[in-house]
Amino acid sequence: MIGGNGKGQSVTVVEAPVLQSQRRKALITFWVTLAVTGLLGGTVASHYMHPILGILTGLAAGFFLGILLGFLVLVWPIIRMVWWWLPEILISAVLVYGWVLLMTSTPLWVSLVVVVALAASALARVVRFAVMSVFWCLAVRHRLRMCFAAFIAKNRQGTLPFILLARPTPAGERVWVWLRPGLALHDLEQEGQLQRLAVGCWANEVRVIRASRKHAALIRLDITRRDTLADTVLSGLPDFVPEDMPANAPTSPAVPPVGVNLNDVPVRPRRSPDTNESRSRRGRQPEPSPSDDFDPNDYA
Repeated sequence: MIGGNGKGQSVTVVEAPVLQSQRRKALITFWVTLAVTGLLGGTVASHYMHPILGILTGLAAGFFLGILLGFLVLVWPIIRMVWWWLPEILISAVLVYGWVLLMTSTPLWVSLVVVVALAASALARVVRFAVMSVFWCLAVRHRLRMCFAAFIAKNRQGTLPFILLARPTPAGERVWVWLRPGLALHDLEQEGQLQRLAVGCWANEVRVIRASRKHAALIRLDITRRDTLADTVLSGLPDFVPEDMPANAPTSPAVPPVGVNLNDVPVRPRRSPDTNESRSRRGRQPEPSPSDDFDPNDYA
């Protein structure tokens, strides 16, 4: 599509170093599972059958279990990628199969009515706000993952944190992240890191706090895109003012004016700071001796 010849080319889903590392881990997982399961399974099976058959049964169980676990370790990068794009995959499947089901199970006029109703609902501000909130929740997960991979420290294996959940808020999005070994909350609180996160997420501000008192790896990111306090809020109090009330009325007719009579309050003359009159000081009372109030029962 861009003018090049695509024959003989392949798309790299998993990088070669990551694939070699996963192969080594899968091989280690297979042999460890085979040894442990074969030993334990053969010992348990020997109590119910001949020892030779029990050992063969344990080895067979360890072989199949090792293959299963090794395969899971080998395809873990692909499973992780599917987890990253799982919301988009589910939404796409619902839209495609929902459209096919709508067209095949309903008459044409019903399908047209549903399509027109959906298109008309997009004109409502509430619907547009809900759709954009879902879009930003999906987009911010990938933007955060890109930021973690680009300029935030990670462990030697290059594993990124888990982006668990993202939900919309009135000011933006709130995202929960599970940090992997090698990364801590202090790394995100370094000078300039939160500003870089805000730039990477196309947001105004990013704040990070701990989301759990028990687990230090669980953190919460509050992403701010709009200032909800800057909107003009119209007050409904003027609607309760009577129409026949004059505009220059000092108080409301429903509330009688209440004043403070200051004539009954005596006025005390203030002493000038230039006067050298000394105040009478009260004599200091002697403190009682500790032996007078000492009671040995208090320390018994």
